[in-house]
Amino acid sequence: MNYELTTMRSLRIALALGLVLLCSPFLYGQEKAEKAEYKAKYREFCSNNNWSNSDKVLFSEVREMRLPESGSLNIDGGRNGGIQVKGENRSDVLIRACIQTWGASDEAAKAIAANLKIGTNGVVKADGDSDTNWSVSYEARVPRSTNLSLKAHNGGISIGSVEGILEFETTNGGVNVSDAAGDVKGRTTNGGVNVSLSGSSWKGNGLDVVTTNGGVNLSMPENYAANVETGTINGGFRSDIASLNVERTEKTRSMKFNAPINGGGPPIRVITTNGGIKINAAERRP
Repeated sequence: MNYELTTMRSLRIALALGLVLLCSPFLYGQEKAEKAEYKAKYREFCSNNNWSNSDKVLFSEVREMRLPESGSLNIDGGRNGGIQVKGENRSDVLIRACIQTWGASDEAAKAIAANLKIGTNGVVKADGDSDTNWSVSYEARVPRSTNLSLKAHNGGISIGSVEGILEFETTNGGVNVSDAAGDVKGRTTNGGVNVSLSGSSWKGNGLDVVTTNGGVNLSMPENYAANVETGTINGGFRSDIASLNVERTEKTRSMKFNAPINGGGPPIRVITTNGGIKINAAERRP
């Protein structure tokens, strides 16, 4: 009987070892795949921000910083930097800074990057020896409930899945807001605006986004309850939502809509001066 027990234990140990050996290559391969995906995302994030006068960026790198949760985040993209912020279920703030520099040689470009410092005391902002030949763009992952103050120049601003007091401004850059909530106010001078709404109504005080020169794309469920204000001085208009259709005469390219829909709710204001307006009917999501 002892012999049978010993044999069974040996078989169990052998099976366990076999499973480990079989799983090890899989786990190793999975880890390699995750690392490759991680690097690919880094390359993608840091490959779309070329502010040099040529098609070649002589030097680029990504710096990563983790900050304690404080309830707010202030980012200044500087002269040539875009900003992306996404809310997640997390207890800290992860910031990735894409640094790109150019110069007469690779060594000169690397030297510029080495002298760039990114401060995180109060405002996340890059500082260098000069104001030329470099750009820094930012990608931030924050707790979903976070107040934001974002400023960019020659760069776009994107905010997704964040709730709070969200204020942003850019010049020569597009704006993208999706799945946001709270008190949201932003503007761009030369850039398009994309706003994507979900659920049945806005959670918070409302949204107010304005562009001077750029088109507006507003996506929302047909049964979304809100006080909607939209308009343009020079631009076309098209809506997939019947309650947001506006009759226009052929004599003017201006239009304005300001009225409650589906019983009304917090204000949703998306305005352009020179640009068309497109309103899409999105599938309702909770």
